[in-house]
Amino acid sequence: MRDERFEHDRFQVEQLIRPMVNLYRISGDGADVAFVRQKRLAIKEDIRFFVDEGEQAELFRIKARALMEFGGRYDVTAADGARIGLLEKVFGRSLLRSTWRILDADEREVAVAQEKSLPIAILRRAIDLVPYGDFIPIVFHFTIDEGDRHLGDFTRRFGVRDRYDLDLSGDTERSIDRRLALALAIALDALQSR
Repeated sequence: MRDERFEHDRFQVEQLIRPMVNLYRISGDGADVAFVRQKRLAIKEDIRFFVDEGEQAELFRIKARALMEFGGRYDVTAADGARIGLLEKVFGRSLLRSTWRILDADEREVAVAQEKSLPIAILRRAIDLVPYGDFIPIVFHFTIDEGDRHLGDFTRRFGVRDRYDLDLSGDTERSIDRRLALALAIALDALQSR
């Protein structure tokens, strides 16, 4: 059974300010799609997506495969444990511009997300070294491509709060499961510095 909340091609992601946890609201066409919860200072990442802010019904989750590794591999699974796909940070390519592979449930690559601008990527890394650099808003842009085919973009809006736009309108064949794309959107904010 298809869930209509994941039928959109454009989503907005907004980080909500809460102590001790990172919360996000995801919407599509003005309607709430999911609420996301990430515990801060967790030893092993386990980020959960819920139907609403009450967190009673889980939709899916991102879970780290290992405690420590250079890249980072994160399984994306449905609430019943069924595999949706895998997100993998590409360590070597990410030294200059963050790069993530998006793999389906069978671990076949469906797309690559990479920071579009090398100068902005370097600036973002330099600001991370500055004390309280996390409070300096940097607009960044990731392209999501399958080979030469442009599927979409993930862009941080300018502002003090973390707000993002995920646009997959180029993925007319819907080769990326929208739950996997939303997991990527959260990973690009929550897991970038790991």
